[in-house]
Amino acid sequence: MSGSSPAARLQRLFEGHRLTPTQRRIAHSMVRRAGDAPFLSSVELAELAGVSQPSVTRFAVALGFDGYPALRRHLREVAPAETAAGTEDTYNEYQQAVRAEIENLRHLTELLADPGPVERAGRLLAGSRPLPVLGLRAASSQARGFGYFAAKVHPDVRVLDEGGSALVDRIDAVRRAGATALVCFALPRHPREVVDGLAYAQEQGLTVVTVADSAFAPVAKHSDLLIPGAVGTGLAFDTACAPMLLGRVLLEAMCDALPEAQARLEEFDARAAARGLFVE
Repeated sequence: MSGSSPAARLQRLFEGHRLTPTQRRIAHSMVRRAGDAPFLSSVELAELAGVSQPSVTRFAVALGFDGYPALRRHLREVAPAETAAGTEDTYNEYQQAVRAEIENLRHLTELLADPGPVERAGRLLAGSRPLPVLGLRAASSQARGFGYFAAKVHPDVRVLDEGGSALVDRIDAVRRAGATALVCFALPRHPREVVDGLAYAQEQGLTVVTVADSAFAPVAKHSDLLIPGAVGTGLAFDTACAPMLLGRVLLEAMCDALPEAQARLEEFDARAAARGLFVE
């Protein structure tokens, strides 16, 4: 994507802002019509994005402007409608989302240059019997995926994907059973019950290891060890390639800290072959 194209300038304007799915639809519509965006009325933009006119106003305020007229004035100053031939974007919005995720993975590569935090997390998780894995709402699939693979090498994995008062009950149960650590996957938008649940887990003496979208996420203050993996915000709903990969990295570190991990994997493979579990 050309760094000086109207669409690229719009993308930079939107980056760093936590937008709702409705606001992202507006942003995407503006990127698709980058050349026309500075001259669209709020009503025209609302029709283009399929949202209400007040939603456009709230979108402008979310970007830090007094209202949509102020946003449009800004766009006319920094993203004029006239663009020379050949300066339009090379990539469409879907490709831009993929490229943003690639950049997130590059940042994760740099973070993992120091393996110390991940190795420490692996030892903490390997040593907890049972091992509770917490993830609610958007992060529930991350927690279930981690739990699925962790159960192949860890003797007692318990996925906590139910919020409310039941979450406190299950934290009490794993603590009574001997758990010493809890791993949490926390993704935006951060549910209040996750923050409260982690605070309670710490009160009960559990060491909290968290994979979150940012070191400054709301869960940070209730995490003993937080490893960040940025989410992509280029589509209507967040993409979480970096946090998912971080989960697999933590699994690898946990396997390294479990002397019996390789034997358990070989035992599972033998049973799977005997049962014809997989078609390949």
